[in-house]
Order: sequence, then structure tokens, then C-alpha cells
Amino acid sequence: MSTDRERTLGLIAALGAFGIWGLAPLYFKLLGTVRADEIIAHRVIWSMLLLAAVLAVRERRRFFIHIRVRPRVLLALAISSVLIAANWLTFVYAINSDRVLSTSLGYFINPLVSVLLGLLVFRETLSRLQVLAVLLAAAGTAWMTLRVGQFPWIALILAFSFALYGLVRKKTDVGPLVGLFWETLLMTPVALLWLFWLSRQGMLAFDPAHVPEATLLAGTGLITLVPLVLFAAAVRRLNLGTIGLMQYLAPSMTFVLAVFLFDEPFTPDHATTFGLIWTGLLLFTWAGWRHYRRGRALSRGTA
Repeated sequence: MSTDRERTLGLIAALGAFGIWGLAPLYFKLLGTVRADEIIAHRVIWSMLLLAAVLAVRERRRFFIHIRVRPRVLLALAISSVLIAANWLTFVYAINSDRVLSTSLGYFINPLVSVLLGLLVFRETLSRLQVLAVLLAAAGTAWMTLRVGQFPWIALILAFSFALYGLVRKKTDVGPLVGLFWETLLMTPVALLWLFWLSRQGMLAFDPAHVPEATLLAGTGLITLVPLVLFAAAVRRLNLGTIGLMQYLAPSMTFVLAVFLFDEPFTPDHATTFGLIWTGLLLFTWAGWRHYRRGRALSRGTA
């Protein structure tokens, strides 16, 4: 397959992945009458079943060999499962409580949190522009807290939980599908027990007789798996610089949904907060892109 065709397929896959993530609030808004914890329990169970089916079809007789992981890896996946569960629960809670703008803010902050973790954990060095970018994001967060009078806990939980999740997965030697399968499998007993408890309390929304709602709850597995598969396909075909630029598509779409479709308040103080963070992201992206181009030029010069 030609390089141009591979790149085109990669761009399509990336647009599909980030597009689904960006439009996800529309899907979860349809489940607005269902508790966030029940939605996450269903998301865990249906994702696990779907992943098991996909891996079984793809690997066939090698299924059990393919999903086998070492105890140390399993422990790391147990930690990452807690982090991604916290991220999912906070995200759905924010949508169901009409705070979609906070999710957009969180995922705009996320790349800068990842940079900070790279500095602290992997001793990665930052350029002056990248340091300035992180400081601007911190200033935006402080402005939201002081001026709006509300600590942006939803945005920060989303940003830090996903950044920490990425950190754990980066240090864990396992593929994306197998890793997510084990994460959801480890969470499944808790999810089942929680649904059982909700049923005993008469608070369970899931009812197979109510087809639309039951279908939407089961569909949370697809919402989880499809963008992940598309993202994995995009990463194989595109350079990280392109992926890095495109990752802002999802929170940008969520921002538009929050302000223009869901009519969430967007005050001058919100504009200042987002403006500081967007400026930081532009500086960070420019610094990363410049470093990437310099590296490519050097590699061509030594080839």
C-alpha cells in the first residue's frame, strides 16, 4: 500500500477517533435520566464482553495465549483500571449535571499535565516555551478558582486521571486492546455487584423491556471500543506530531457543544481561563512541532 494511501487512512481513522470522543457528550446526554455510576457499570461490562469477542475472533485458538499477562503487569493494569474508571465516572457525571464545558477544559489541560508528569517521573527536559505553557495553564486554573469562585475539580480530575492513566500504561508492556480487556475484566465484578445493589434498592434503570434505553446502555461498549481501535490504527500510520495536533479536536468539539448547543454559561472569566490555556497549548504545540522538525532534519542529514 502506498505511503500517501496509508497517511490518508491514518487521517480518516484519527478524525473518526477524535470525532467520536468529541461528540460523546451527545450520546451520554441521551442517558441523562440514568445515574452516572450505573452508566459506568454498564460501560465496563459491555466493553469487556465486546473486547473479549473481538480478541476471540481475531486470535481464535491463540486467544488465551494472547491475553496472558505477567502478575506484575496485572497489578499495573489494576491501578490503571481504577484511574480510567475515575475518569469515565467524572466525565459522565459532568455531562449529566450539565457541566460539559468542564470536560472540555479538562482535556485541554491534559496534555500539559502529561508534560509535567514526564518532567517529574521520566526526568524529561522542557524548553522555555514548554515551561511557559505549563505556567499559563496553571494561571488559567488559578483564575477560574479565584474569579469564578469555583475550584475546577471536574477538569482537574479528568486531566490528572487520564494523564496518570497514560503514565501507567506507558510503563506497562501490553497492547491497547489486551490492556483495556484486562482493565474492564478486573472492574467487572465490582460493576456487577453495584448493579445488583442498585437493583435491590429499586434504583436500577436498565430494563430489557425498555429497548431504547437498554440499547443505549449496551452501546456504551461500542463508544469505548470503536474510537480506541481507530486511534490505534491512526497511530500506526501517522507521525506523533500530527497525532499531537489532532488530539485537540475532541475537546474543541466538546467546547462548541457546551456553549452553542447545551447553552452552558461562558463568562468573561471563562474566556480568560480558556484563553490562558489555549495560549499555553499553542506554545507547547509550536515547541513540540519545532523539535520534531529539527529531529527529522537531523535524521535526513545523517542518513
